[in-house]
Amino acid sequence: MTELEKLDAGLEYCFFDEGVVARKENALRLCKKFNAIDPNNYKEQLIAIKELLGSTGENVYIQPSFNCDNGKNIHVGEDFIANYNVTILDIAPVHISNYCMIGPGTLIATVGHPLSPIGRRKKGAQGNPITIGNDVWIGGNSVILPGINIGSNVIVAAGSVVTRDVPSNCIVAGNPARKIKNLVDDTKENQL
Repeated sequence: MTELEKLDAGLEYCFFDEGVVARKENALRLCKKFNAIDPNNYKEQLIAIKELLGSTGENVYIQPSFNCDNGKNIHVGEDFIANYNVTILDIAPVHISNYCMIGPGTLIATVGHPLSPIGRRKKGAQGNPITIGNDVWIGGNSVILPGINIGSNVIVAAGSVVTRDVPSNCIVAGNPARKIKNLVDDTKENQL
């Protein structure tokens, strides 16, 4: 298998491989293009976002500076908002559902590296997908680690590091993030 085939299959791969680097360079080019657009020109921003990401809803708002590793592995739903300086390392797929907000300075990372120093010296990496449900608010400067599933109607408090799956209808906070409060899902009674 090529290193790209290994990456796409979820296997350990070499991140210095020529094909892997070319994919990342394409994402860097498209991020640079998006980040250079006048913030008052939403129409042009949306065109660039749709070119960069794998799929989006109709209403998508991303503030510069936005960065990612691939772009095409990012799938966001309707009414998606990402504030300033959000980074999504989408070596593996990232699925973010509808009505989600991501605070400034947040990192969503699907990529990890070997625990072995030899593996790291060989520039090894492996991706694990991330899934985020509907109506999730990720507070600023949070970190979502590889392989995490976050349910719907979740608030991740600012500065949290999410190291394990989060069930629906709760607030998590801290490092590592822990559930601190249950939430009521009022979307069933009040259809907006």
